[in-house]
Amino acid sequence: MSLYNEIINGKEKISVIGLGYVGMPIAVAFAKKVDVIGFDLNKKKIELYKAGIDPTNEVGNNEIKKTSVEFTSDETKLKNAKFHIVAVPTPINSDKTPDLSPVEGASRIVGRNLIKGSIVVYESTVYPGVTEDICVPILEEESGLKCGIDFKVGYSPERINPGDKVHRLENIIKIVSGIDEESLEEIAKIYELVIEVGVHRAGSVKVAEAAKVVENSQRDINIAFMNELAMVFDRMGIDTKEVIDAMNTKWNALGFTPGLVGGHCIGVDPYYFVYEAEKLGYHSQIILSGRKINDGMGKFVADAIIKKLILANKVVRQARVVILGITFKENTPDTRNSKVVDIIDNLIEYGIEPIVVDPEADAEEAKHEYGIDLVDIKDINYADCLVLAVAHDIFKQMTWNDLDSLYGDFDNKDKVFIDVKSMLDRREIEDKGYSYWRL
Repeated sequence: MSLYNEIINGKEKISVIGLGYVGMPIAVAFAKKVDVIGFDLNKKKIELYKAGIDPTNEVGNNEIKKTSVEFTSDETKLKNAKFHIVAVPTPINSDKTPDLSPVEGASRIVGRNLIKGSIVVYESTVYPGVTEDICVPILEEESGLKCGIDFKVGYSPERINPGDKVHRLENIIKIVSGIDEESLEEIAKIYELVIEVGVHRAGSVKVAEAAKVVENSQRDINIAFMNELAMVFDRMGIDTKEVIDAMNTKWNALGFTPGLVGGHCIGVDPYYFVYEAEKLGYHSQIILSGRKINDGMGKFVADAIIKKLILANKVVRQARVVILGITFKENTPDTRNSKVVDIIDNLIEYGIEPIVVDPEADAEEAKHEYGIDLVDIKDINYADCLVLAVAHDIFKQMTWNDLDSLYGDFDNKDKVFIDVKSMLDRREIEDKGYSYWRL
């Protein structure tokens, strides 16, 4: 009997290692069909899940309360599963090189608890070759088993878009791969249990690994082009959004916009690709240039804030700058690799102590990661400058009167508004006399 049949008949289980923004939706989705063990080293997170609380906001508390996932931080429970999905983060080091320690650590945990006949599928973003050249030897060393004989491996890159309630796990085509035809078919059939729109069978594990880093590198480069245009148009005194709106009237316009590129995918994956390319003697030109542009956008926005404060006759060091949003993207509590922090750090260099408001963000994570204490928006009524940095729905729903109430009691011409996400009507705000700038 195939592993697929054993799983759907309840004779074997699936395990998900790493219950974050990627792993949790996968675990919950599979648990609607089969038996699932959800493992994470973070005992506090496991307790939250057991209590029916979803700190990621990806599936919601109601789904967590009713899911049948067996949550655990006890790695020995993994011995009860034969299909393992590894969904741990793969960040970068300070020198922009890949930090594979989470995926290596997860491989050791799985390896220590691996039994014959198992399949291990990696979803963590890696450069081509990591699964077979780095993870497999660890699995073999820890388990004493032989890959291809005693167990199989595969790779299926995660494509979940945190905070997106439209493009969900179930309706995003899943790339799957395996080390041979048998493992590929088993992996494909198992994922087809939860992927409603079907799977794409990649020709090899390396092809699947490459597809992941390339799709995010492509977005990164396109956004970098728009960011470069925004910087040039700013010098020309041309409104970038108006240019983009005009350009997008053509049928084949790509629809990209300038912005801050952070998070744990687009802002990280290109470095994985570049790292492996350079090991092979090729120095990336386009990808690294795009990364340099995007990594510099925080400073560009901060400089624009300083210029607007000076033009509004503000004493820069005394300016009360309120940042609305610190997460890496809208409608998610995730602050990891947020480029809003680059704006904050650059303002601090000018002697400004920004006040940060974000009702969506994980306040504990913001404090731990960046030493930033979030302030309740109800306590803000003294701003010289508002910086709308993240397009949370909760901010979109605010009227201009709501936003104006956050300023101090002085003339409109002395109130600065920085619209990083180009959410508001420029002419309407300028007609009211405010000093307005947008990316």
